[in-house]
Amino acid sequence: METKKHYECTVIIDGGLQDDAIAAAMELVKKTITDKGGMINNVLEVGRRKMAYPIHKSSIGHYSHIEFNANPSAITEIERIFRYEDSVLRFLIIQLSTPLLEMRKRVEKYSVMLGSPEDQAEGESGSAKAKGE
Repeated sequence: METKKHYECTVIIDGGLQDDAIAAAMELVKKTITDKGGMINNVLEVGRRKMAYPIHKSSIGHYSHIEFNANPSAITEIERIFRYEDSVLRFLIIQLSTPLLEMRKRVEKYSVMLGSPEDQAEGESGSAKAKGE
């Protein structure tokens, strides 16, 4: 029996589709991963963004990022299904190694303690709004 490994998948779905069609495509992506024995840990839907260059005459894509555990043999099947799905413009699946996961934990730990510049800017504008009201 193969041991499950940690993977992350970034998917770009055609942004020209209606919202319900994008939701259906995302459900297909999730269902494909779970049907092939994967367990989804985290899903981050970034939303519609302008792409750097057109793909299949589409310049807007709906970006999603999925972290999951799966057997290595299932990845080829998942990629095959994604490749033939018309609504999926691009995808990339990478295996997360142990050093990378440890680095992510350290970054999360220290970024929460220090805060990002965006968080500090939001805090200042939020306090300015509260003072103005």
